[in-house]
Amino acid sequence: MVRWRAGTVTALRREWTGAVELDVELTDGSAMRALAYPELVGRPAPGDRVLLNAGALLMGLGTGGYALVVALPDRLPADPVEAGDTRDAGHLVKARYTPLQPILLGVDEEASPHRAALEAAEDVTGLPVVTADLHSALPAILAGVRADAPDARVAYVLTDGGALPAWFSRTLDGLRDQLVGTVSVGQAFGGDLEATTVHSGLLAARHVLAADVVILAQGPGNLGTGTRWGYSGVAVGEAVNAIAALGGRPVGSLRISDADPRPRHQGVSHHSLTAYGRVALAPADLVVPDGLGPALAREVDAALAPLSGRHRIVRVPTDGLDAALRASAVPLSTMGRGLDADYAYFLAAAAAGRHAAALAR
Repeated sequence: MVRWRAGTVTALRREWTGAVELDVELTDGSAMRALAYPELVGRPAPGDRVLLNAGALLMGLGTGGYALVVALPDRLPADPVEAGDTRDAGHLVKARYTPLQPILLGVDEEASPHRAALEAAEDVTGLPVVTADLHSALPAILAGVRADAPDARVAYVLTDGGALPAWFSRTLDGLRDQLVGTVSVGQAFGGDLEATTVHSGLLAARHVLAADVVILAQGPGNLGTGTRWGYSGVAVGEAVNAIAALGGRPVGSLRISDADPRPRHQGVSHHSLTAYGRVALAPADLVVPDGLGPALAREVDAALAPLSGRHRIVRVPTDGLDAALRASAVPLSTMGRGLDADYAYFLAAAAAGRHAAALAR
């Protein structure tokens, strides 16, 4: 459950879209690094008293390595400018029935300027959608798209398996200039557009953002138990079904690695095999990059052979992708490993982006 701490802000550190990092001196005199979302709790300043949820930090969780500011109890933020007693400013409640539930304007609500477009939308008309089970694939997929289609309109659909606030992701903040927008779906929030489901989020990406390609992945900080089914990223299999139901083109970015020390993630991760082999009922293009080492290539081929009856296994050339990955606008990192430390992982993601760009032509 929640591990509460209280303290005083001593300094503000980094800031990016929607988030502020700060130093806090606790009541016992110790120090703690914390993160605040000003849209939820107000903007902290040195000297402010803060209440913190410190559980993830105290447990040493990597992605969640912050105490999170729950409130500035002595300096509450002002009410939103929009009236809160009507639906004119939206009524989508996200992070529902938690103490910090925000109420937002859904892209397809009656008060939305996009209501008519989405009410009339039936499908996404062949839109290529790259699905990935880790947020770390986002910049690599985007690099692959940009390698061949530098002017393509690329949107990001943020699902709710990891961080719910889009603001948590420094990666997303660094890619904003390369995306036409982010749609946060389900319980996730903080995107440029808010949607209730993956389906409405995909429709918004196509008919509001006019995306040529969509990248769909959970936010940072996925949840996993080390078992086949106990992993939040398995939901990309359900996303494949949603994409197909709307007439899109699902493209699976496979989690391929010869660097992960855990046997279950070597070759093709068991999570990819579960998501695409057991959960996805509709066919997808599963992308395998050329240029893998011989041993890894054999392992990948053997793992994907049982999936070839439902899905199309697509081999994608990788010339130029190394340069595209090294030119990424944000650092590439997965599970603490950079590009050269887990090259096959990022190459596979970039190859999926390249294939999606080809489908968008």
